[in-house]
Amino acid sequence: MSRLVDTAAAQLGMGVKPATMRKWIQRGKLTRHGHDYRGRALVDLDEVEQILAARQAA
Repeated sequence: MSRLVDTAAAQLGMGVKPATMRKWIQRGKLTRHGHDYRGRALVDLDEVEQILAARQAA
């Protein structure tokens, strides 16, 4: 089950800079799952956690 949140919530909750989140989406590392009513991209928190875990393991 995916946990979709807007990018602002993901950035605050996961401690990721806004520019980093935008770059992940642009580079295809992070999947955009549509937009919220404010036009912000929706992302899956599980996917963000996987990216952060892979970065820490490297």
